[in-house]
Amino acid sequence: MNKQIADYIQSNLDEVISKWQELMKNEDSERSFQVMPADLIEQTSREFSDLMVTNLLENHEAYENRLTDFSEKVVRLGWSITFVTKAITHFSAVVYLGMEKDGIINESNVRSFIEEFNNWVTPIRDSTIDTYSKTWERTVSLQKIALQELSASLIPVFDKISVMPLVGTIDTERAKLIMENLLEGVVKHRAEVVLLDITGVPVVDTMVAHHIIQAADAVRLVGAKCMLVGIRPEIAQTIVTLGINLNEFTTTSTLQRGVEQALAWTNREIVEVEN
Repeated sequence: MNKQIADYIQSNLDEVISKWQELMKNEDSERSFQVMPADLIEQTSREFSDLMVTNLLENHEAYENRLTDFSEKVVRLGWSITFVTKAITHFSAVVYLGMEKDGIINESNVRSFIEEFNNWVTPIRDSTIDTYSKTWERTVSLQKIALQELSASLIPVFDKISVMPLVGTIDTERAKLIMENLLEGVVKHRAEVVLLDITGVPVVDTMVAHHIIQAADAVRLVGAKCMLVGIRPEIAQTIVTLGINLNEFTTTSTLQRGVEQALAWTNREIVEVEN
């Protein structure tokens, strides 16, 4: 029966894909399929069809390879796991109804075909969910690493003055990365003043403040001064409410003011030059 199902799909591929695409486009809860370019929809649809047929005809290793490639692609396209499982359900429903319409499935064999469809769809759904989850976790992990590296770099802006812009939440793991990059950067760039810019940090609580204070202390130990910039009014209010002591810090509301102060510490200033 596996071969009968596969033969039907291959013989009626255009019709099956067309009906399946209509069902997918009508999923109001998902917009990812609807906003895809037509050529990409067609290509992805045929890859999905090949995957479903491979599960019926080819060996397990060939199917697993196709499944991994397809999962990586749909993760990049933004398909949710719910949307992927609906794709499998809709595809099998289109095939079943088509075979029933053509008389391949009839009263004499309907029970056998229902069992065969369950044996086909259930394992492919389970393996797809498992592979999709692993692919998604790996993708998120790589993105997290990339974000951490990008958002914890010490950037020299003037001779002896460097800035570290902090973006997003700061947990213990990220605080360790910030500390390492900060100390390495101070030595590498021979910075005398470091500006920690927290403009992009949404929340400053006791733990975040503790990590910042530790970073500033470490900077002082290697012979540089540390300034905290980008303190928004709501952050200032939170710091006061929590009783966080930042008395040893020089703080400013903006990076611009911080740079002006850092230049003053290094006996320089910004002046306007007349034409």
